[in-house]
Amino acid sequence: MYSNRIVLFVFTLCLFACTSPKEKPVVNEVDSPLYLIVGSYSDGTTPGISVYNFESRTGDFEYVSDVKGVVNPSYLVVSPDEQFIYSVNETGNGAVSSFTFDKTTGTLSLINYQFTEGADPCYININKEATFIVTANYSGGNISVFPLSRKGCIEPLSQKIDFSKEGDLVPSHIHTVVFSPDGKYLYATDLGKDKIYTFIVAGKDDEARLYETVNSTVELKSGSGPRHLAFSPDEKFIYSINELAGTVAAFEYNEGIRSNIQYIASDTTPGVGEKGSADIHLTPDGRFLYASNRLKADGIAIFSVHPETGILTKTGYQETGIHPRNFLISPNGKFLLCANRDSHTVQIFTINPETGLLQFTGKEIVVDKPVCLKWIANI
Repeated sequence: MYSNRIVLFVFTLCLFACTSPKEKPVVNEVDSPLYLIVGSYSDGTTPGISVYNFESRTGDFEYVSDVKGVVNPSYLVVSPDEQFIYSVNETGNGAVSSFTFDKTTGTLSLINYQFTEGADPCYININKEATFIVTANYSGGNISVFPLSRKGCIEPLSQKIDFSKEGDLVPSHIHTVVFSPDGKYLYATDLGKDKIYTFIVAGKDDEARLYETVNSTVELKSGSGPRHLAFSPDEKFIYSINELAGTVAAFEYNEGIRSNIQYIASDTTPGVGEKGSADIHLTPDGRFLYASNRLKADGIAIFSVHPETGILTKTGYQETGIHPRNFLISPNGKFLLCANRDSHTVQIFTINPETGLLQFTGKEIVVDKPVCLKWIANI
């Protein structure tokens, strides 16, 4: 069990004081060096979180450090001030863990952990004020809310919202929790019931609570399986990658998800149960959207984005390693890095600024079962 394994990782670090004030966030310059943080599936004996230096001008990288003793940190979120990293621990007895991050040395230290009271948490997010975190618990069919102390400690669970009800023929599988750019709302995808739920975020900075909104649930096409969400940089559109149908759904956005404007194929593998779309991101300038697909057609679908309507046009497909999951784009828009779980690599691609097409650089980071990638400014 996770509670037994993590004790091996010097759990006593969670006892240090949790009252010091946060520093102001560091603004990342366009071509500044970065830390790449990699979350992996791990039983605790292999690195769960690894840290690399990444040169955003050249795509070169260098190993810095790693953390063992933490089980399945399969999704991570970085605090706005980049002092802390929070991870899910994707197990049947799910948990969340917090770490300090030392920018001088590029190393992490465990602070503490809490149980989610929902099985297999697979996504975690933090509000703009860094006063609470939220997890999407896939098998639990619920989301969990945890207040944060000012020193990064995760406080006991303050709210749990269940979506599965007794007698439901179709169980809920909550896969993502995403805050709106203005921080007013939280959106949760239900892969099992083909829905996106909306919650109002508590108005008080020190309150860790979500409030349901009236008539705000978005219903997707039956069998879609919404997984992850991405906002356009201008905040006019929101896109859902749909795992089961292998599609991207586009919606107008204006302080809420409005009318659906498009469904377009991302994974064109024929046959029911053969598709497996995973992640979705746009370039910083909003001109291109990418969607990863695995199970059969391992690769990334490439779309151009109409600047006025948000409509997508498929322009290419880039093959990747085996079972691509999470990927991310460098802040300067030059590189796309893709975590391939089953080939144990993070591939580095260049992005053509005119076409959005990807080209493999020949550079790849070898790391065990990578599934989540995050940036931290190395300045």
